Amino acid sequence: MSTDADFADARHIPPIPPRPPQQPPVAPAPQPHTDPRTTVLRRVPSAPPAPPTRAQAAQPPADPTPPQRPAPPATPPRPAVPPPAPPTGQPPRPHHAPGSPAPAAAPPPPRRPDTFRDTAAFHLANSQEMWNGAPAPAAGTPPRPRKPASATPSAAPGSEPPTPAAERPPQPPWPGTPLPHQTPGAAPGIPAGTRPRPSAGRRLRGRLGAAAACLVLGIGLIGGAAAGSWLTADSADAPPTPEAAFAAGRDVWRNTPVDTLFPRTIQGLGVGPGGADRTWTRIAVAPDSGCTGAYDRPLAQVLARAGCVRLLRATYLDATRSSVITVGVQTAEADAAGMMALNARFSTKSLGSRTDLMPLPYAAKGTPAEGFGRAQRASWTVRVLTDIPVIVFAVSGFADGRAVSAPQSAEAAVRPGATTAPAESGLGHDAKDIADRIAADFRTASGISPHTTESSP
Repeated sequence: MSTDADFADARHIPPIPPRPPQQPPVAPAPQPHTDPRTTVLRRVPSAPPAPPTRAQAAQPPADPTPPQRPAPPATPPRPAVPPPAPPTGQPPRPHHAPGSPAPAAAPPPPRRPDTFRDTAAFHLANSQEMWNGAPAPAAGTPPRPRKPASATPSAAPGSEPPTPAAERPPQPPWPGTPLPHQTPGAAPGIPAGTRPRPSAGRRLRGRLGAAAACLVLGIGLIGGAAAGSWLTADSADAPPTPEAAFAAGRDVWRNTPVDTLFPRTIQGLGVGPGGADRTWTRIAVAPDSGCTGAYDRPLAQVLARAGCVRLLRATYLDATRSSVITVGVQTAEADAAGMMALNARFSTKSLGSRTDLMPLPYAAKGTPAEGFGRAQRASWTVRVLTDIPVIVFAVSGFADGRAVSAPQSAEAAVRPGATTAPAESGLGHDAKDIADRIAADFRTASGISPHTTESSP
């Protein structure tokens, strides 16, 4: 006894036996009020074959050697969803006789899963001749051989059989190039060769970017110009190197006006005795000359170690017209080492406090300093500068021409508590303060900041 599993695959479906001869008409069984095609799709229960009638027994067999049934293979697994139970009784018959036109076909039902096949569906699929009105085969005619079913799932009626996966051509990759009617980069719907117009937002962003770039470039140019001007100003205002300043100080007497080196009026705020203000006025300027005969012999021998390029002198008168001061500047030939050695000698040997090393005054004719000579010298100072090749000296005395028996150096006369005549009269302050001011003017003309680093012992 066969089961439905034996016919689950189309390859193992047995051939249909030949149609039996026509039987006498039998009263039609009541038909269900449902679609006959739906009824046909139900399972047909397996029933034992009916015994042949006398008329069938009298006729000779149409095909004494029916085709051999192939041995069924292993039973395939049953479907997950069991098919509906078949109705009992005889299978329904079509509503029209063979040869009459078939009723209008309804739309095909949804495709059933390929894993489920039943005998009723197979018979329905192979009964096209009966439904299309083909005449019934005559009695004794052998059945037409049928094509064995393919192992692949059956396709829908009217469609081509599926091609095996091994014989299918490989699918081409998805094209990455634009369509023939489009230009690369063109948007869909835009004709070829037409450049799309940028939107308002993109134009605005482009303009803002260009404006920002111009702004950055302008700021960079302005900043570069400002930095260049600052660098130029800084380089011009930067102090020179010590070597350059020392070399420039040798030519100050030649390149600087006399009113710059020896101002017409010198203001001394709080530099007098007891912090009093002092004012000095220039009354005479000596012509520039050499150092021969400008000093007494002992001082000339000491300063000869530095050499002499030029000697400048000027005489000042205080506001009270009671004191006169001669200030002089000697430009030396020595280098920085020679000036350092001379400055050290003045400091270590106390050459600045020796009365035999006092400078000579410049007594200009026709001025209040006309009677200012060797006996009138009351206080003095000698400065050996080391940053420029210059020696500055100053000597002071009374304007009325009185002689001073006990002269005193300016550094000693300005000390607190000094009671000597140069100290109490302020002649020590006059010599020291004017020497400081002229030394600062020569340093400024050489390009270095004015300061006082030397003191006469």
